[in-house]
Amino acid sequence: MADRALLFRLTKKDFKIEHIRGSGPGGQHRNKSHTGVRITHPASGASASATDSKSQKTNRKNAFRRLVETNRFKKWHRVECARHMFDKKQVEAKVDRMMAPKNLKVEYFNPV
Repeated sequence: MADRALLFRLTKKDFKIEHIRGSGPGGQHRNKSHTGVRITHPASGASASATDSKSQKTNRKNAFRRLVETNRFKKWHRVECARHMFDKKQVEAKVDRMMAPKNLKVEYFNPV
């Protein structure tokens, strides 16, 4: 199995997390508690929110899951992966390693 390495890492600092009030049925408690969560990823412009649960922790997980599933975030992720994978210096170093004399085999062919 080939060695795997992280191309880049996202942390909570890369996201803007807002706690919002729930709306809809549920009465006074739902209207005054900030259990809803809206998450925005500024680099991609993608955002998602969740107000389904009474738990802020559950809503945060659901909002992250929804954010990652958005087309805008997926497109940004593909572009970033490609950018990190095909860094010019890394490609040049790989070509240099592959073109080293020990890796080249020259065969001569004498037509009859």
